[in-house]
Amino acid sequence: MSDQFSNIKVLVTGAGGQLGQCISKIEDVYSKLELHFASSKNLGITKKKDIQSFFADRSFDFVINCAAYTNVEQAEREPEKAFKVNAEGVKNLAEICRDYNATLIHISTDYVFDGEKRTPYTVEDTPNPINQYGKSKLAGEKHVQDILEKYFIIRTSWLYSEFGKNFYKTILEKSKTEAELTITTSEIGTPTNANDLAKFILKLIQSSSTRYGIYHFSNRGEATWYDFAEEILRILNKLDTIKLEKTDNYSTFVARPKYSVLDVTKVIRRCNFNVLSWQERLKTIKIDSVLKK
Repeated sequence: MSDQFSNIKVLVTGAGGQLGQCISKIEDVYSKLELHFASSKNLGITKKKDIQSFFADRSFDFVINCAAYTNVEQAEREPEKAFKVNAEGVKNLAEICRDYNATLIHISTDYVFDGEKRTPYTVEDTPNPINQYGKSKLAGEKHVQDILEKYFIIRTSWLYSEFGKNFYKTILEKSKTEAELTITTSEIGTPTNANDLAKFILKLIQSSSTRYGIYHFSNRGEATWYDFAEEILRILNKLDTIKLEKTDNYSTFVARPKYSVLDVTKVIRRCNFNVLSWQERLKTIKIDSVLKK
């Protein structure tokens, strides 16, 4: 990193979530970045005055917005709560970033797409969300684009890590006690390690040549949730001891995109970032350290 980045101040909102924790984990590696972490407990993005006060005491160059309402089923029942965080909260952040000349890095989702394609979604594809969660996230994206010139919108998919609640950790836990697992094949996407996304975001901050706009970030390849579970059990050497069953049904009343693989070509070519396949990335995880979280 060059000296011109030695005093960059970065605010991470939603720091208590898995992505925020993944960023915090590698903070020491990026010692020339001054990272400030704010969880929803000490900075709620739905309260504009609180954000303003937070900024008034400090001068941030970047804001990484990891704050989000991510409960897909609850969002369908109570969409106003999802929109309050994912749309209105993002609008608040964007307006404050504009007023203080800060660059916003906003994390969005593959769920802004309807899943009708059968090839990976590019940044040029038109979003068409089919549930309230996706609609609220798209509304947030639009606020960022309408308000700011200096922004990065990063859409990602199927995040997992050693932190928080996620599919990977669920399978690890169930593998200790369950003799049989039934996993859906009704959705196709890409499991993405949140630690890789954290590294990409911090690299993005370092790169003065990167152009603003929308980026898609995930690990490479595609999988069903069944494929993901199968690979986890294979690494655990438990495919012979746990019976893994497929189902094309998913117990939910919420419409979900059947195919939401993201095209990461822009990240690889423009940002010169090495993106691993989801299978390769899964093999590198130290399972013992994950189970301790």
